[in-house]
Amino acid sequence: MLPKIATPKYDMIVPSTGESITYRPYLVKEEKILLIAMESQSDEAMETAVIDIIKMCVETPINVKTLTTFDIEYIFVNLRAKSVGEGIKLSPTCEHCEEVNEDIKVDLDKVIVSGLEEEIDMRVKLTDDISVDVTWPTMKNKLTEAEMKTGTDTLINMVARGIGTIYSGEEIYAAADSTKKELVEFVESLGSDQFNALLTKVSEAPQLTYDLEFKCKACGEDNKLELKGLADFFQ
Repeated sequence: MLPKIATPKYDMIVPSTGESITYRPYLVKEEKILLIAMESQSDEAMETAVIDIIKMCVETPINVKTLTTFDIEYIFVNLRAKSVGEGIKLSPTCEHCEEVNEDIKVDLDKVIVSGLEEEIDMRVKLTDDISVDVTWPTMKNKLTEAEMKTGTDTLINMVARGIGTIYSGEEIYAAADSTKKELVEFVESLGSDQFNALLTKVSEAPQLTYDLEFKCKACGEDNKLELKGLADFFQ
């Protein structure tokens, strides 16, 4: 029987919950899944690969579907940092001369989730009697293609999926006890100002960020870019 190589274990904190989880770096068999997804240039395939790799490598029992989008991104970036090294190389475009600069290093250990620095009030007051508690997007309430037929459909469904609890006087309505149709109808019944207030709150979800600074190799000008979300780190 061939020898087995011991795999190191690491701990990290899940941003949205503060829970400590234990994980291992992903191996060649799991990196293969990621590479195939990246070659397909499909966002859906990439997302599936990321989730599958997290399930395989995180040893602490977690429900991936209930994790926020920024939790998933943060966990995966930490996995990648420990699996293939703390740095990845990107090819950003100079904002001054539009020259593509190859092999600009990103230190994955310095990637953070911005927007969690202080306690956030998740309640939006719509009228004197009606308020809504907003929740951050999770893998479980991710929009389907049918819900994104148009830009308007996307915004309405995004707000509907972001509703956690509705308060009407003494009555409390949990979104989990309502159907998608009921939530969409509630959103469509709002006035423009009320809708925009909810949309703004939903859109303020924390996200993965990194300040990338580099000097253009062509014109010599300094550049500072803010990378946001997982897609920016694997462009």
